[in-house]
Amino acid sequence: MTTTIASVFLPVHDTAAAADWYRERFELEVVQAGGHAAVLRDPDGRVLTLLGPASGISARPGLPWAPVSFRVQDLAGFRERCAAAGSPCSEVEGKEASCFFTTLRDPDGNTLLVVDR
Repeated sequence: MTTTIASVFLPVHDTAAAADWYRERFELEVVQAGGHAAVLRDPDGRVLTLLGPASGISARPGLPWAPVSFRVQDLAGFRERCAAAGSPCSEVEGKEASCFFTTLRDPDGNTLLVVDR
């Protein structure tokens, strides 16, 4: 048996606005964006589902811990693009032996982890 992750879920206030933000920052494809949820996909087929209030999810936006991480090829370039777009990241932390990372918050206050590998 092979198990794969089907989707990662994040609570948001406005699914369409959140889908645009994630598309712009992480270059994800918006597969569907409706009132209750927005579904985005990365080039490898992994799915991020943004759940709005109409979905009935009990979790509130503003998660203080990173429930999902995003891997980018150029961490410094990513930080520069985010800062220019008004979404500043934390300082880069980590170690060469494991990975380097930064964090940022989406417009709903959810904490996101961005790693270089």
